[in-house]
Amino acid sequence: MTAGPARDDSRGDAAALHLEGELTLAGVSALNRRCEALDGGLQVTADMAGVTRLDTAGAWALARLEARLAAQGGSVRFDGIAPAQASLLRAVTAAMPKVEEVPAARWRLTDLLEGLGRGVAGGTGFLLALVAYLGLFLARLGRALRHPSEFRLTSLVHHCGEVGLKAVPIVSVMAFLIGVVLAFQGSAQLRQFGAEVFVVDLIAISILRELGILLTSIIVAGRTASAFTAAIGSMKMREEIDAMRTLGLDPAMVLFVPRILALLLMLPILGLVANVMGLLGGAIMSWIELGISPALFRTRLIEGTDISHVIVGMVKAPVFALIIGIVGCHAGMQVESNAESLGRMTSNAVVAAIFAVIVADALFSVFFAQIGM
Repeated sequence: MTAGPARDDSRGDAAALHLEGELTLAGVSALNRRCEALDGGLQVTADMAGVTRLDTAGAWALARLEARLAAQGGSVRFDGIAPAQASLLRAVTAAMPKVEEVPAARWRLTDLLEGLGRGVAGGTGFLLALVAYLGLFLARLGRALRHPSEFRLTSLVHHCGEVGLKAVPIVSVMAFLIGVVLAFQGSAQLRQFGAEVFVVDLIAISILRELGILLTSIIVAGRTASAFTAAIGSMKMREEIDAMRTLGLDPAMVLFVPRILALLLMLPILGLVANVMGLLGGAIMSWIELGISPALFRTRLIEGTDISHVIVGMVKAPVFALIIGIVGCHAGMQVESNAESLGRMTSNAVVAAIFAVIVADALFSVFFAQIGM
């Protein structure tokens, strides 16, 4: 039996479409061509009494005809259609993509103000959510101190290794190269004034006060914030967090406290590693480029660099660790039940953590400048 329509008759604004046989994938091209031949604005009556079989391809052609005529002011009435075929046609029609008309873009002051207001409200809500997660972490940490049996030491040790130990190579290489670059660029400039020895002060203050802990935090934010978001988000997608609540386990105690506490413990250590490697790279390049011996470099470092620069750098580390950990855990809990949401929140967590670390570093710089440190 041939698939597709047998004939169609048009009279004025009305048309009759007689269908018979199997309206399946094999004959959908002929059926689609016959449907497209019908002009818009017609009131079409489709006789389907002779249709023996209808699959999704045939239903798609009929649904497409119905949608096209409806958009042009016409309509289609299906006569003699079997209940099963009518059900399939309704399902395919409901699944057809809806074309939404995009209004022409118009720049209006009210639209700009609305966008600005939504952005401010969204940013404020995000900050309040981070503060709430900070309070949740502190509350659960206090409970762990009161009830040590609830604290998961094994998880803490594991995350210390993931966050700290595995980050040592990349942090060391980064800091060493930063020291080399500072020494090389500083020597090129200071040599013009015969002040090559002050390159030691440049390297020491830059690394100990700012670059060591800041660049380390940025690297840790890229590694750890994404890892926290991916791990917690995957558990949320698989409904493991709901299962934990069903078993009476607190996700904040099990997931948040070990991760954030591991960051609090390991980021200052990584900062110290970065400081040592940065100074080492600067010393080697100063020796090669300027002839400043390691002994002279050490003497100048001890005599010309105040301990306050080290304190300023290390004070930032716990704050940066809290920011990175809270942003990562918060983003993980915002993941929905699809992979697209997981990828989006992971990238958002990295961007938000790095941005927040830089903003916090700027605030620290203003604060220490105001108090004279």
